[in-house]
Amino acid sequence: MELGTSIPRGLSEADARSRLLAEGPNELPRSGRRTPLRIALEVVREPMLALLLGGGAVYLLLGDLREALILLCFATLSIAITIIQEARTERVLEALRDLTSPRALVVRDGQHRRVAGRDVVRGDIVMLAEGDRIPADLLLVQGRDLQVDESLLTGESVPVRKTAAMAPDRTVKHRPGGDDVPAVFSGSLVVRGSGIGEVVATGTRTEIGAIGQALSSLESEAPRLQMQTRRLVRLFALAGAFVSALAVLLYGWLRGGWLDGILAGIALGMSMLPEEFPMVLTIFMAMGAWRISQVRVLTRRAAAIETLGSATVLCTDKTGTLTKNQMAVAELRTPGGGIFSLLKTSGVVPEAFRDLVELGVLASAEVPFDPMEKAFYELAAERLPMRPGNRQLVRSYGLRPELLAMSNVWRTSPGDPDCLIAAKGSPEAILKLCRLDEGQTIAIRKDADAMAAEGLRVLGVARARHAESRLADEQTGFAFEFAGLVGLADPLRPGVRDAVASCRSAGIRVVMITGDYPATAKAIAREAGLDVADIVTGEELRALSPAELSRAVKTTTVFARIMPDQKLAIVNALKANGEVVAMTGDGVNDAPSLKAADIGIAMGGRGTDVAREASSIVLLDDDFGSIVGTIRLGRRIYDNLRKAMSFIFAVHVPIAGLALMPLLFGLPILFGPIHIAFLEMVIDPVCSLVFEAEGEEEDIMKRPARDPEEALFTRRLMAWSLVQGVLAWAVVAAVFLLGLNAGISENEVRALTFFALVASIVGLVLVNRAFSASLVSALSRPNRALGAVIAVDSIVLCLVLLWPSANGLFQFGPPRLGDLAVVLAAAIGLVALLEFIKYRSTGRLSG
Repeated sequence: MELGTSIPRGLSEADARSRLLAEGPNELPRSGRRTPLRIALEVVREPMLALLLGGGAVYLLLGDLREALILLCFATLSIAITIIQEARTERVLEALRDLTSPRALVVRDGQHRRVAGRDVVRGDIVMLAEGDRIPADLLLVQGRDLQVDESLLTGESVPVRKTAAMAPDRTVKHRPGGDDVPAVFSGSLVVRGSGIGEVVATGTRTEIGAIGQALSSLESEAPRLQMQTRRLVRLFALAGAFVSALAVLLYGWLRGGWLDGILAGIALGMSMLPEEFPMVLTIFMAMGAWRISQVRVLTRRAAAIETLGSATVLCTDKTGTLTKNQMAVAELRTPGGGIFSLLKTSGVVPEAFRDLVELGVLASAEVPFDPMEKAFYELAAERLPMRPGNRQLVRSYGLRPELLAMSNVWRTSPGDPDCLIAAKGSPEAILKLCRLDEGQTIAIRKDADAMAAEGLRVLGVARARHAESRLADEQTGFAFEFAGLVGLADPLRPGVRDAVASCRSAGIRVVMITGDYPATAKAIAREAGLDVADIVTGEELRALSPAELSRAVKTTTVFARIMPDQKLAIVNALKANGEVVAMTGDGVNDAPSLKAADIGIAMGGRGTDVAREASSIVLLDDDFGSIVGTIRLGRRIYDNLRKAMSFIFAVHVPIAGLALMPLLFGLPILFGPIHIAFLEMVIDPVCSLVFEAEGEEEDIMKRPARDPEEALFTRRLMAWSLVQGVLAWAVVAAVFLLGLNAGISENEVRALTFFALVASIVGLVLVNRAFSASLVSALSRPNRALGAVIAVDSIVLCLVLLWPSANGLFQFGPPRLGDLAVVLAAAIGLVALLEFIKYRSTGRLSG
């Protein structure tokens, strides 16, 4: 490490141990962890799960082991899912702990010692070299050509230059981002040069520690759908309890058989038990996660699926999300006025620009670590013809605070006394080395400004020849010739522009939040197709009051130079305005906002473990366009969920009506527990498998984003479900009453009524397959699950009606074929009537 000789002696081992005991290890503290048993007990107290367990207990008391086991399995699954979700925050903090605890080279008692990152304490002297992960927040004491990648903390796509302070002031609070800051921060990476720093903050007191504290303090909100489903469950539970109690009272009061009344009330309670709601929600979310995985998207929190379908704002990071997070040479300019754009063309670099590219490579490290130097090498390898040559590096001149340029001296051939010197650096530094006249300087600066305005990182390149025996001590000792300007960019990902356009058509506003500079952010935003009206910087945002920030986020589409706490403030301001916020990101700096957003979307390839653990959804292929496919699937899943819920609501109306009607009017009891169990066999697979497999409707991506406060059941949809249920009950009740009046035996009437009810349930399935399309249109969409369920139910129903052993179990009499045909015709008439009502409806049933 070529640094000054006055290296501080550092702490003594005794002082280090004392501070470690007093201030704690250099890692994020473990929050109090609940045991799985404690979490399970908390989950059991949830009304939804309590109903599942209660239903299982009822079935056990009634001796129906199959239904009891199914409900108990769902209860176990719910407990397991909740325990997993509770462990997510701990995994986030574990990922942060791993990142912030690298090995560190410190100076103690005047000796260099390698210690674990967690043992670094305030006051330690840390030696930094290229490739090191910085173990704590440091104030630089010395530095040589030091550049640090702080993209995890700031989102900046290029390394930042670090300069040691002449007189370090430990009272000044430095923040990540920007060049020449005399401090480096925990978790960032040294990409060039070397340095010495004094530790000023460890553990939770570091910048990355503050992010960890923010994560641990954030509470994950219960998804709106889950809360709405809980309300529906409570409503059905109360209705079921009321109807069951009423059934017991009516039976005991009217007929005097209180024990039979209790049994009838239990059967009615089973028919009203809202077990399908949590089951449907669980299956839809699990199957939805599987379907979304087919488009290379991993769902880490299943409830985010429906929320993504209703997102109104998509906040996206720039670096690594809209862009590739890798520098590429975008533009070349030579002194003669030539301009060559590489991002818009393919093929080899034209002859006039090849020397410029070669000099850029020669001015870089032989083994590049810096992203910009890697870009030069990649360009030369891919688009520059191979040229003969056997060069040997003689000497290097590094960056200096007073001259932001570096040069490499190359021996071109063994017999040539002159060497080639290749230099690159800031345009101002290269102009200083070339000593051009005023006119040339103005023209080159104008070109550099134009490139910078396009969001490019601009470097100047120069060449010189000099005798190897008389090499100068400084770069200024050579007579450089200006070779040209190179513009580097973090290029846009393919398909981003189309994805942004699709979001706009779906009523989703896309907002860029980045730590990069305003000019770069503006250029990328325009290229991506965002509406760039105003740009708010971090400095401007810091001066805003909460009310002003709330107004600003309503119209601003680009936020630049934003710090992690400000990202979180923007997300919270959007949510406070009633927006459903999806947030994409890949760095540690994105983690708090990813967790706070309604849907956190992390990049799976380039994203950090911290970002992935804090997110709800991970894009496995880092393709921004996959978000659109996920939104489409989210909307489809939500649509189908509402169809299933509507069906469940509708189908319980005739079941409850048929259970109550005999009690009210002194008619024979129709259904017992065995009949209800069979109906559940029909209803459960229909509302879960059939509706889940239903295809999307044609206008699914042309609708505006759903109102985040919209109920799962709108009044119109609830009324439509009630109409379906009442009409179905009327048809089945008519079959029941007409059969009794026709003198048909009680068991045969029960069989016909049961057949009518099953046929009506199938009819309700067909009607609910589409909210706005006709039945004919819906039938044109294949649904293999529907065919399979109808086929199996038909076979079982035939066995129940015609097999003598099953007749006795269900108390059915063998029905006549003509009677069955009449009942089937009534069910078809019910479907036709409901389709006519749906056709005449002026508004969307889904609205």
